[in-house]
Amino acid sequence: MPSRLFQPLVRIGEGSWHAGWPRSLIGRLLVANTALWVAVFLILAFSPLAVKSPLRPVEGGLYSLVGLALVTGVNALVIGGTLAPLRRLRDAMRRVDPLRPGERVDTSTRGDEVAELAATFNEMLRRLEDERRQSVRRTLRAQEAERLEVARDLHDEIGQRLTALMLQLDYLSAESPAAFGADVAEARENARGTLEEVRRLAKSLRPEVLDELGLPSALRELSSRFAARSGIAVDARLESGLPDLDPETELVIYRIAQESLTNVVRHSRASRVRLDLQRAPDGIRLSVTDDGRGVNQQPEGAGMKGMRERAVLIGADLSFRQAEHGGVEVRLQVPA
Repeated sequence: MPSRLFQPLVRIGEGSWHAGWPRSLIGRLLVANTALWVAVFLILAFSPLAVKSPLRPVEGGLYSLVGLALVTGVNALVIGGTLAPLRRLRDAMRRVDPLRPGERVDTSTRGDEVAELAATFNEMLRRLEDERRQSVRRTLRAQEAERLEVARDLHDEIGQRLTALMLQLDYLSAESPAAFGADVAEARENARGTLEEVRRLAKSLRPEVLDELGLPSALRELSSRFAARSGIAVDARLESGLPDLDPETELVIYRIAQESLTNVVRHSRASRVRLDLQRAPDGIRLSVTDDGRGVNQQPEGAGMKGMRERAVLIGADLSFRQAEHGGVEVRLQVPA
């Protein structure tokens, strides 16, 4: 890195090269230093300056300082201008986050080998993002398939066994002595509560209403179940006439809304939640806003990282921000 003394030269050199100069750093150094020594030779050969022999120490020191300044300045100009894209590449590497794709290095200023390195880095980022998106897609599809299988097992196996148990308890309630009636009724009530909890778990694992009635109806049911279970009021504002979405995108939106509501219960200490699904200028926007204690400065947990991975899967932009009147707003911007 050149010193601050030569930063003005670096800034000049960064935009001064043109197509006539060599593309490589070595070539530019050779051309610049050759031109410098040719200029010094011409000055000494044709100027009225005379170098006395023997050379006095003061004159030798002065000539050495002038030569050193010229060589250092020219090399700062050449190297600093050439390596400017490399510094931008370094800064971009520090900013890159797999869960926030789209970061790229600007390569429009020049066409040298360092800019080609930046372009190669951009291409590597694009491939990594595509590979990560495909990996996340495979992982989430396998996860949803497992959720569906577990939900079916809960509904078909456990649910049916609990239903049979309730019928047996009804029979025992009619046939058993009156002294055992209260105990049988309590056992039946426990079985009924367990059956309802199993059905709730099955619905949370795989929302059947999403497949049958679509995203708005699924979000409306999710809001109702969340309010009934948590005691937190939910204001669901779901715009009608939204553009058609593929099943994968609808599932991602539903899961992010579901996880956002879960985070409200776990962390926000909120009393109200507003859930909006509406058309945006460039697609669809989902926002979940609570009136809780605001943005937590702690590192993102597994739930928030999972939400970001789902957003990456459909090319959506997910953000967590301080709400206008306190609390947290989770916003998902889904491109058209």
